[in-house]
Amino acid sequence: MSTVDEIKDRINIVDLVSESGVQLRRSGRTQTGFCPFHDNTRTPAFAVWEETGTWKCFGECNDGGDIFKFVMKKEGWDFKEALRYLADKAGVELKQYTPQQKDERDANENLRTLLEEIALFYHQQLKTPAGKKTLDYLREKRGLSDETIEAFMLGYSPNSWDTVMKHFTERGHTAQDLMDAGMLSENDSGRRYDKFRDRLMIPIRDARGRMAGFGARTMDPDGVPKYLNSPQTAIFDKGHLLYGLDRAKKAIRTLDQAVIVEGYLDVISPHQAGFENVVAPMGTALGEGQLRLIKRYTPGNHIVLALDPDAAGQKAILRGLDAARQSFDRETELKFDARGYLRYEARLQADLRVANLPDGLDPDQVVLRNPDEWKEIIANAKPIVTHVMESLAIGHDLNDAKVKTDIASQVLPLIADLPDPIERETFRQQLARMLKVDERALIGGKASGKRVGRGQRNSHQKNVQKSASQPKVGGVAAVHPSKKIEEYCLGILMRQPDLLYKLDRALQEFSLHALGDEDFGYTENLTLFEVVKNSLIQDKLDAHVFVAENLPETLESLAQRLLTETEGISTVESKLLEEALRGVIKLRRTVLNDSLNQLQYFQKEAQEKGDSVSSYQETVMKHMRMLRTLDEAQRLMKLRRV
Repeated sequence: MSTVDEIKDRINIVDLVSESGVQLRRSGRTQTGFCPFHDNTRTPAFAVWEETGTWKCFGECNDGGDIFKFVMKKEGWDFKEALRYLADKAGVELKQYTPQQKDERDANENLRTLLEEIALFYHQQLKTPAGKKTLDYLREKRGLSDETIEAFMLGYSPNSWDTVMKHFTERGHTAQDLMDAGMLSENDSGRRYDKFRDRLMIPIRDARGRMAGFGARTMDPDGVPKYLNSPQTAIFDKGHLLYGLDRAKKAIRTLDQAVIVEGYLDVISPHQAGFENVVAPMGTALGEGQLRLIKRYTPGNHIVLALDPDAAGQKAILRGLDAARQSFDRETELKFDARGYLRYEARLQADLRVANLPDGLDPDQVVLRNPDEWKEIIANAKPIVTHVMESLAIGHDLNDAKVKTDIASQVLPLIADLPDPIERETFRQQLARMLKVDERALIGGKASGKRVGRGQRNSHQKNVQKSASQPKVGGVAAVHPSKKIEEYCLGILMRQPDLLYKLDRALQEFSLHALGDEDFGYTENLTLFEVVKNSLIQDKLDAHVFVAENLPETLESLAQRLLTETEGISTVESKLLEEALRGVIKLRRTVLNDSLNQLQYFQKEAQEKGDSVSSYQETVMKHMRMLRTLDEAQRLMKLRRV
């Protein structure tokens, strides 16, 4: 038995959910109650199945999974964090760190401790005569209160080449420690000196509140660069950090919305005004890794980009349309890449919108001028395509045929990128109205063709977890049919990761959304799927090698079993693709049928109580439409084979 299975076997999901405050009521083999992840006190739509150790919400969040997914969603943790917590709760001993891993972990903890000491040192320097100009800048120009300055532990780095190095080496730290922490620079002759001098120092923490590095703004009017970050270190990776997330994650989860701004002070001012769901990247273009980080805390994946006007303005958009990023971990000078963001949105199944800021004002200036204005700006954020087409129209004569053609040629490729046919149709209609042309004129051109690419937004109901249909056997949770199908599909993809691109395109041809996280109701399967996806968005290793090297140790036995069970499958790519496609369709059909069975039970129970069943009926209709789409896909597959 694997470690994950042992933990699942020892922890009763009903007890786990009940401990979180959810009151469950038994109805046959199902326990029902109100979902803890969204407000609802009228229609219970949260189901827990003790036999299979799974749960599902049939209401607003429409999510589900196993005990790991429940804890991950509740706490905003990743799989490793949930694994450690549940293993401790179950009394299961996890595999010990190797000596090398233990040394690395201890070294990283030492770096964080050192950075905490340095952050306190800089904060104290802010209150010295040398730091007065920086303190005045924060109070008078940025409008920050002393309480806010204290809460964010803002500081000042003295205008000296060796103050930090002397101060901390005298206290037992080595120059190499400071180098490893990113606090020193070294010239060609090997001389080491303080990296940050005469700068406002902004401590940067990871999502768990642990020190990672610093952002630094020059106090010299002629100083360059204006902002300087810590260099890449063992604990500072700017592509996987978001400033303020440690303070914002609770508000993001509560509001189901994250607002992304550009600068550190653009985060601090809104927080001071009570808008605590605001975060910022590390002065680089927003990447998929950072959006995935946010996704952990937003049940509905609602994200608003509130970029500075000069970054999200017309010129950046015009350049961004043709600047699709080739690698997600590659930096780009563009702050707003419309096509890149749309691909992130589809790949992550997020609702990504853009807020239009007043010309010449940064987010912190808007908040200081009028907090209500900020609230209205965020509430009026628009979909990316709408934002682009309206920005392109500014200052142009829309009665000019050449202008219409130019705008259409830039917007239609974005519309074609959208995976949802309803969205494509809606935005084409919107563009036609804005340009005052017949919509048929926008259809058929090369720019309006079918979307190419594998990232897709989930346009249908999420369907993750399944109802119980099998009892426990020998004390082990029953295996639901959908779990075996998930594993079968995963086995194929682990054998040939590149097949995922072709699988997603084939699904789209049948009007089905791409294979996504919501297709995997068992956390260990979802984790393996994430490794497969990540193998395709990096270019340092062969996909197979990446998968092998990035498997969590606790899932290595599962991965090997899946590879063994799919050994007999044809190696011909077309046959392999057909097998994977058939598996995905079968998986979704199984999940939908289980969901329909449970929804019928909820409807019957509501009718007996005299409660409204409209929300249940709406979901049932969506599921029925999806089943018809799956039927049509199967029919077309058979015709192709004929």
